[in-house]
Amino acid sequence: MNEFDVVIIGAGPGGLSLAYQLKAQDKNVAVVEENLWGGTCPNRGCDPKKVLLAAVEAKQHNDYLVGKGIKQASMINWTDLMQFEKTFTKDVSPSSREGLVNSNITVYDGHATFIDKHQLQIDDQIIKSKQFVIATGQRPGRLSIKGQEHLKTSTDFLKMDELPKSIALIGGGYIGFEFAAIASAAGADVHLIHHNDRPLKEFPSDGVQSLIKQLQKKGVHFDLNIDVTSVDHRDKQFRLSDDGNFNLDVDAVFVTAGRQANDDTLNLNHIGVKTDRGGIVVNDHLQTDVENIYALGDVISKKHPKLTPVSGFEAKYLSKELNGGDEPIDYPVIPTVIYGMPKLAQVGISIETAEQNPEQFNISKLDMKNWFSYRRINEPVAEAEIIHEKSTNRIVGGYVVSSEADTLINYLTMIINKQMTMDDITNEVYAYPTEASDLEYL
Repeated sequence: MNEFDVVIIGAGPGGLSLAYQLKAQDKNVAVVEENLWGGTCPNRGCDPKKVLLAAVEAKQHNDYLVGKGIKQASMINWTDLMQFEKTFTKDVSPSSREGLVNSNITVYDGHATFIDKHQLQIDDQIIKSKQFVIATGQRPGRLSIKGQEHLKTSTDFLKMDELPKSIALIGGGYIGFEFAAIASAAGADVHLIHHNDRPLKEFPSDGVQSLIKQLQKKGVHFDLNIDVTSVDHRDKQFRLSDDGNFNLDVDAVFVTAGRQANDDTLNLNHIGVKTDRGGIVVNDHLQTDVENIYALGDVISKKHPKLTPVSGFEAKYLSKELNGGDEPIDYPVIPTVIYGMPKLAQVGISIETAEQNPEQFNISKLDMKNWFSYRRINEPVAEAEIIHEKSTNRIVGGYVVSSEADTLINYLTMIINKQMTMDDITNEVYAYPTEASDLEYL
């Protein structure tokens, strides 16, 4: 029987990062993967999605300036775009596996289940380890409705060779909004369906409404307070219905109603690892109820955003924890972004929290559309709400809606984590005109 110091289950960005760090500490490490090496993000998630969004951004920046120096609106060729996307994804899995092998890290292809807290079965093999790290991530959520076999997932969306003329997206989370931006920019008639009137509930309502208005101007239909109960295949189309009067015929239907942790096929309950609706339950050392078994990344049940950079942060922490560290993990402030045109981004203290504590916080509402940074590209919407802590004069949170929201939110994240005051910000000199040079006006 092969024995190891640490076995990592799941070869996504977090698992791979941890494997290399532990190997550098002379640990005897193995990595197990039953699907695509490299994980969701580079194979069928954020990376291919960002390739598609690059075309959306280029098209929209062009279209903003039609009649103002640009002669005509542009068009996206879906077939060409998907071929470009595949140049990023086709080699990810083999190269990720090969990198581990070349670094003398043992790899196993197959499905893993725990026999006990020190033994793992991988198909017909059994291996033993002192410690385990579960990094199995998430998979697209499903809907249990009549005709559910007709529903496609985010994975299907990101590998479509042809774009359907009409698309329905069931679920108003970040995946639904981003796919709506992509598909509508590429020429599809898009319906985003959500079961209540508050999509993107983790984001401030004013920012969400601004984003919705911009997507509506681009032709996206929002069908709110609709709970789809059936999908029927009719004459090469699919009819979506609820228990009332809602009926919609489209060429393809995608579920964008969240993701599910891959924690349900590892035999965790048998060995005493606790899980809940969000995934594997861990303490502030990323340790499960079984002392030698840890978890990281999207499979964890946590309040922090389930994002690739967060998995990398947790991997860096565990590389020390598994080598004798005893400090609890201390997360920095983490930004979240809805990508598209425009983007919606937020970080830090929420607007809701600031509004509930007016004695502690000020909220500055900014319409930045006429600021030179945005006016020069004829941006139709650029707005923000910035939260200042009264006692320290520090920026502690806020959100941004604009085509450059991701850039600005990263500056705000650094400012918050470095605990910079407004005096600190205004004492810097930045290149002009940029989002950085606008910081002094926040």
